[in-house]
Amino acid sequence: MSTRRAPRETVAVLVRDGVLPMELGLVHQLFGAARDPATGEPLYEVRTCAPRPGRIRTDADFPIYAEHGLETVMAADTVLVPASHETDETLGPGGLDGALASAIGAVRGRVASICTGAFVLAAAGLLDGRRATTHWLSSARFARTFPAVTVDADVLYVDEGPVLTSAGEAAGIDLCLHMIRADHGAAVAADVARRTVVPPYREGGQAQYIRRPVEEEGLTSTSASRTWALDHLAEPLTLADLAARDGLSVRTYNRRFREETGVTPMTWLATQRVDRARELLERTDHTVDRVAAETGFGTDVSLRQHFQRRLGVSPGAYRATFRGR
Repeated sequence: MSTRRAPRETVAVLVRDGVLPMELGLVHQLFGAARDPATGEPLYEVRTCAPRPGRIRTDADFPIYAEHGLETVMAADTVLVPASHETDETLGPGGLDGALASAIGAVRGRVASICTGAFVLAAAGLLDGRRATTHWLSSARFARTFPAVTVDADVLYVDEGPVLTSAGEAAGIDLCLHMIRADHGAAVAADVARRTVVPPYREGGQAQYIRRPVEEEGLTSTSASRTWALDHLAEPLTLADLAARDGLSVRTYNRRFREETGVTPMTWLATQRVDRARELLERTDHTVDRVAAETGFGTDVSLRQHFQRRLGVSPGAYRATFRGR
C-alpha cells in the first residue's frame, strides 16, 4: 500500500541584478536541508525567481540563471528577497517596477527580506505601519526614505507575521531558521542547523552589532561557560556560577558576555532553556512538570510563564501544534 506524500511548501527566492550569492545560497541550503522527521522527505521546494527569467548578474564575478518568473513568486508559500546593492538603496516609496510591485503585493503567503532587501518590501508598501530592520549601515537611510516604517536597527530580525525582515547575511541564517522553527518546530530547525553546521539559534531581539564577536588575545572568553551551561540546564544556575567557570568576577563576566553575544547571561540562559523545552515537548511524552525540571525552570508555572512571554502560547498548545503534524 503506497503512502501519499504531503505537498512540499514552496519557497521562492526573488533575485535581481547585483544579488549577493551568499544570501541566495543560504536560503537554498537551509530550507533545502529541512526534512520530515518521520519520512526523511524534504519539507520545502526552493525555486530561484527573477522579474524576468534568465541570466542575472551577481555582485561577484559570475552570473546565475533564474529559471522561474513572477508567476512562481505569486504562487509561493514563502518569498525571500536577498539584497542587491546595485539598486536597493536607490528605491523609495512606490519606486518598484509595476510588474514586480504587483507580484509582491499578490503573494498569498509570507514575504521576508535579507539585509537591504527590506528596501524592496518597503517600496512595495508591505512595511508601512510595521516594525522592520535592515543592515545597520543602511538603517539611517532606510528610516529617512520610508518614514511610515518603524525601523529597529539593533536587532537581527523582526517577525511581523506575514512580513519579516532581517539584517546582514548572517542574520539571514537566523531568520531562515526562525521560519523553519515556526513551520515545523524546534527539532526540525535544530536538525537543519546541525546538517548545515551553522551557529545555534539566536533570537531576533539579539543585538545586530556586537562589540567583540571574536576573542581578543589576552582576554578571557565566556565560551567555556556557555558550553558548560548547555550541559547543565537542569541545574539552578546563577550568574556567579557562570562567571566562576571562566574565572571572572560577576561584573566583568556580565560585561564581556554582552560584548560577545549581544544579550545578558540570564537572557541567553532563558532562551536556551525554552529552546530545550520545545524540543522535549516535540520529541517526548514527558509531562510539563518533567520538562520544566529537565530544563531548569523548576515548576510548570515558571515554564508556562516563559513560554507565554516568548512564544505567546502554552507548553500544551505548543506540543499539540507540533506533535499533531
